[in-house]
Amino acid sequence: MTINERISSLQEAMKAHKIDAYIIPSSDPHQSEYVAHHWKSREWISGFTGSAGTVVVTADHAGLWTDSRYFIQAEEQLKGSGVKLHKLNIPHRPEHREWLRQNLPEGSNIGLDGKLFSVGKVRALAQFFYDKKFVLNTEVDLIADIWKSRPSKPKEGIFEHPVKYAGANRKSKLKAVRAKMDGATHYLISTLDDIAWLFNLRGADVECNPVFYAFALIGDKKAWLFIEMKKVPASLVKKLNSDGIIIKPYKSLESVLAKLPERSNILIDTGSTSNQVFNAIATDRIKNGTNLIVPLKAIKNKTEIGHFREVMVKDGAALVKLFRWLESALEKRTVPETEVAEQLIEYRRAQGNYFGESFHAIVGYEGNGAIIHYRAEPETCANIEKKGILLLDCGGQYLDGTTDITRTIALSRPTAEQKRDFTLVLKGHVALAMAKFPVGTTGVQLDTLARMHLWQHQLNYGHGTGHGVGFFNNVHEAPQGFSPVPHTPRANITIDPGMLTSNEPGIYKAKKYGIRIENLVLCTEDGEGDFGKFLRFETITLFPIDLTLVAKNMLSKAEKAWLDAYQQEVFEKLSSRLDKVEKAWLKGKCGI
Repeated sequence: MTINERISSLQEAMKAHKIDAYIIPSSDPHQSEYVAHHWKSREWISGFTGSAGTVVVTADHAGLWTDSRYFIQAEEQLKGSGVKLHKLNIPHRPEHREWLRQNLPEGSNIGLDGKLFSVGKVRALAQFFYDKKFVLNTEVDLIADIWKSRPSKPKEGIFEHPVKYAGANRKSKLKAVRAKMDGATHYLISTLDDIAWLFNLRGADVECNPVFYAFALIGDKKAWLFIEMKKVPASLVKKLNSDGIIIKPYKSLESVLAKLPERSNILIDTGSTSNQVFNAIATDRIKNGTNLIVPLKAIKNKTEIGHFREVMVKDGAALVKLFRWLESALEKRTVPETEVAEQLIEYRRAQGNYFGESFHAIVGYEGNGAIIHYRAEPETCANIEKKGILLLDCGGQYLDGTTDITRTIALSRPTAEQKRDFTLVLKGHVALAMAKFPVGTTGVQLDTLARMHLWQHQLNYGHGTGHGVGFFNNVHEAPQGFSPVPHTPRANITIDPGMLTSNEPGIYKAKKYGIRIENLVLCTEDGEGDFGKFLRFETITLFPIDLTLVAKNMLSKAEKAWLDAYQQEVFEKLSSRLDKVEKAWLKGKCGI
């Protein structure tokens, strides 16, 4: 079926169900950012493959709403599809809720699949549409009947993540969660990365994220894991049972919730519990709360931090091998962007304990680097030549940590404009890396540091400056982040010791080039004075910054000192994993 045919089929189904508009999100029943192919309904109906966006279909319109990270990608992928791009966060451009209010008559029926929306989002929609008297139908999955070739649900087995990496066992984690349940007899967990962390289990149900589809219910003495039974090896079932964890079929969650004793009260997070699951619980048994695991998981323990430091050495060594290979290859031929990504996987795998990519590598040559979430495909990717600029944003999932790094390199002598742009990005990166700040400082307060030098030249970038990173878990991890938008949840979270966050300012010039410099930074204590305790960042990512792109006359004395110290640290820490030739190459790149 073409995209036009899919839209037409959906519109026919809407007509049959007397629905005036149907909303299709990017999520799954666990409100995940990245989802298994089975749940990529928004991608299937629109052809847009970006990880964020919402499709709305009415009788005479189909639209995709997404943000500036995906504008270029969406414009390309939606051509000829009949789906119109609606750009988010642009003045005078309404988001999809407001567009529905403006374009549908009073009393219209709005349909959506309640499995894919949190109860919080459904409540927000109902309130937003109240004065228009829109009727929300949350029990219609219209995609299921028209998506004939829909991929099956994941069937990969799960496995244990050893305590020698995790740093804490299941019992201690369950104890910490129970201590925060505030009188509730049970706590319901829907989020996949939280379940993986809590039970020290991992899976392969979602590309690049080592998680698995499951729900969890925590009681005062027992815990229940709702998962496809065939995915749990018998030996693991025995281990889990010995820790007070009962394995139940994935589909049995709602019936188990309904059969809990009358005295039960169930703590839920309305932001991550699906509307369908919420409706399966008697109203008088619900206790509204927040996600209890996110703040526990965000603070890395000493064992995790130690492994993070080691995995950065492995990852940096793999990148040394990659860029040496690329330089050599470009002396003889052009190199497809896809080949760089494939070669990088092999170099990372050779480092040991490698599980896979933490996200699909963004190998953006020249203008492709300006597409923020670009993914090279064999049929359409660019061939890299020994000229211009290459942006590589990539990461690895290892049993002993997760990495996320971006480097922009010059493949020939850069222009003055390129050096200026790169150096402005570098200045912002260094400003954030060098920041010292009082306890209680939030991500939105720190974000400005990474942008201030770009702003002075009327330049900016349309994404957040950083996100939390999991430990052999989701590469995008709540709760913290550096964001310029005050009302976003991550922007107002305090940055606390033990949090690992990306530092990734950039600049993107359509059809010309993209520049981004990304390292992971660990929040640590800096000391205490008359004005209280202060914190700082330690950069733990290890790979040199391309000095050929740096206009050193634009750097302050402090910025030069930071850069020199960083390059020296990279050389010293990576050298032990390199042979003599690789070490010499790295020494040159570090400017030593």
